[in-house]
Amino acid sequence: MRDEIQAHGPGWAGEAIEPGTRFTVALQGPLDLAASLEGFHRWGDDLVDRWDGRTLLRTTRADGQVIAFACTVAGSVEAPALEVAVADARHRPAVEAAVQGMFVQAPAALATLCAIDPLVARLEQRFPGTRPVLQLDLLTALIRAISAQQVNLRWAATTRRRLAEAFGTRHIVAGREVYSFDPERLAGLAPAALRALQFTTRKAEYLVATAAEVASGRLDLARLRELPDEAVIERITALRGLGRWTADWLLARTLGRPRVAAGDLGVRKAVGLAYAGGRLLAEQEVRELTAHWGAAAGVAQQLLLHALAHDPHSLVGS
Repeated sequence: MRDEIQAHGPGWAGEAIEPGTRFTVALQGPLDLAASLEGFHRWGDDLVDRWDGRTLLRTTRADGQVIAFACTVAGSVEAPALEVAVADARHRPAVEAAVQGMFVQAPAALATLCAIDPLVARLEQRFPGTRPVLQLDLLTALIRAISAQQVNLRWAATTRRRLAEAFGTRHIVAGREVYSFDPERLAGLAPAALRALQFTTRKAEYLVATAAEVASGRLDLARLRELPDEAVIERITALRGLGRWTADWLLARTLGRPRVAAGDLGVRKAVGLAYAGGRLLAEQEVRELTAHWGAAAGVAQQLLLHALAHDPHSLVGS
């Protein structure tokens, strides 16, 4: 779907912005926006969450509409802020709320954890304010998970980009394009259409079936928010092709729960370096060794993953 929704703002192209469509959102510090967002660029540009090192392009949903917006980094780690651009000033409240809720912060819990865990304390000092970024859309979060099953993350980003270009909705904001996914459109596809994008047959079937669950309302983000963790896991794993790994990431990166994705290979490697002398851990071992993270689990997990990508030696030692 190539519908174009026009918006003008700062960022890659640097166009002027119409009055009333640009505003600043102050965020809670410490928060290193660049370090937190760089995961959207590390494995390639999927056209859905677009980050160029300075400006983020995303979409959010409100009142049945998809709203594209651009966020440019402002402020500092201690006093972070984002300069936000949208096409229509009437969308400001929805976008502002989305931006305010985009990062996981657990200051009191993290302080408590740092007091008992020297490694987490050292990582917070080494990478201050590196925080998880939440997915704003349930279907997008599940597409991310399905695309990443049993492949490297660069290939996952490539297939998501192909999916966006072939069957996504195209928006223009800040002079650049960004895409969103419409559940009804994806639910109506034949799996063969996704096979042509080099998704496996199984993944193609999972994507169509998952989109159908979202399109029908049987799978709803608002309802998931009301459920305890174990009920969310039961609901997600009841879907064909979605397992505990997907459910844990949904809890952590969409619902913002303090959840460890203990079955994730990167998490297993990072926790093994941090707490088990570099041994690649089994899922249950990860859960046991991170049980003390408590309410700071999401932040601690992000710090370890960031360290694994940028300075694995910082994970070693007490």
